Amino acid sequence: EVQLVESGGGLVQAGGSLRLSCVASGFRLDDWGIGWFRQAPGKEREGMSCIGSDDGSTFYRDSVKGRFTISRDNAKNTVYLEMNNLNPEDTAVYYCAAGGAVVRCGPMWSHAMDYWGKGTLVTVSS
Repeated sequence: EVQLVESGGGLVQAGGSLRLSCVASGFRLDDWGIGWFRQAPGKEREGMSCIGSDDGSTFYRDSVKGRFTISRDNAKNTVYLEMNNLNPEDTAVYYCAAGGAVVRCGPMWSHAMDYWGKGTLVTVSS
């Protein structure tokens, strides 16, 4: 069974850091582009960061540039999202997703996801 499982969410104070993990089972992440998305209460889901299957291509939404870092550990079949200097506007459920056609994180990467995790909640208090 193909699965993506996120972890690492929690409650953190503004200015703090969290590292989210996305572990795959049932398939190897090496050949897949991976995206991190988030959905805040009452808002639409938005793509925050992407790493292409070529490993050289990344994308960050402007609101998280310089604060978030996406990386992958193929040996652990895991993709990470390091989040620093968090603020209350970062509060959301964070999802990872895998796209077989996402070799590079082009303009349409967020629309090319095939598998989704169930999400992990990040709450940033002021």
